Amino acid sequence: MKSYLLTIDAGNTHIKMQLMRDGISESSFRLTTKTPRTSDEYGIVEKEFLDSLNLSASDIEAVIISSVVPKIMYALTSSVKKYLKKEPMIIGPGIRTGIQIRNDNPKEVGADRLVDVVAAYYTYHRSCIIVDFGTATTFDYVSAEGIFQYTVIAPGLDICAQALTSSTAKLPEIEIEKPASILGRNTISGMQAGVVYGYIGCVEGILKRMKQELKDQSAYVIATGGLGKVIANETSSIDLYDPDIAGKGMYILYQKNKENL
Repeated sequence: MKSYLLTIDAGNTHIKMQLMRDGISESSFRLTTKTPRTSDEYGIVEKEFLDSLNLSASDIEAVIISSVVPKIMYALTSSVKKYLKKEPMIIGPGIRTGIQIRNDNPKEVGADRLVDVVAAYYTYHRSCIIVDFGTATTFDYVSAEGIFQYTVIAPGLDICAQALTSSTAKLPEIEIEKPASILGRNTISGMQAGVVYGYIGCVEGILKRMKQELKDQSAYVIATGGLGKVIANETSSIDLYDPDIAGKGMYILYQKNKENL
């Protein structure tokens, strides 16, 4: 019988649930974070996700949660206990990573960034920069020796687009996609060109400066996050786009800590 690890990655914009088996994502489901939900509502979503795959709670070996949204954690963890009959593993202080965190304040490192770094280090066994395109875009560096020390945090693509709209009287909301040309022939395409191509320049500039100061031109650059593909396809500064890196990191952390459950 197949046994799955259910990973729940709760970000500021979306909650992504993935079924992992042998470190590979076999299915995923995404829902909005900002919609208030009770534990029963989360539980129904979890059950319906499994039902859609002809699975049940008995097919789930364990559940692990990475969250940067404290206010939803009580309802989310309660739903797992009630509907899936599991005590979820929570990524936070005390969890074993095998990574040396040398930030000025290690407790400030978000669970989302930690799972990305863990996945990159243990998958590629080399120095990596993980660019996570979320509500904010984070650039996290882990050395070939497994030292996580440096980060850059920039406003996300959505925030940039929203700032352009909310701060001007006549500019409309836009869908974030690359226009046919940087030379916009109307307001919408002009805004899309400014946001997307401007952001490509931002990403390339940050990566160039990071590698220069790190003296590590060979650092492997991995992009992830919902909007990461938009940028990754348009620049040679990014080596790989991996939408499942958070799930892979949670799978690795579960394997390292499961005996403590």
